[in-house]
Amino acid sequence: MAVARRRVDQEQGKAALGEWRTAAEASADVGRSVTATAVRYTLEEVTARAPGNSVEVRVPPFGVTQCVEGPRHTRGTPPNVIECDAATWLGMVTGTLSWADAVAAGRVAASGLRADLSELLPL
Repeated sequence: MAVARRRVDQEQGKAALGEWRTAAEASADVGRSVTATAVRYTLEEVTARAPGNSVEVRVPPFGVTQCVEGPRHTRGTPPNVIECDAATWLGMVTGTLSWADAVAAGRVAASGLRADLSELLPL
């Protein structure tokens, strides 16, 4: 299996994620570019940890990735889709929000049998 290509520098991604976490803990706003970098970095990290093409993770407007081994889709909407906003995604990634709580609160739209990242999160 091919190694996922990274577009976000890992050090910059880690720094953005740390900055986002600090701001979230202080209930402060963080810039859009920091949020975008943190989301894109963590999407790449999920793909690196669980390579594959059976689940599509969408965090509009910042990014999308495919991960988790399994059947590959080739056309149209994939059968396993997870979608949420950036704050929800980064909350799950950092462990300040659990997958179960996010799904129960309706903050995550997950469809398909494989659309469950609870084993991968937090990073």
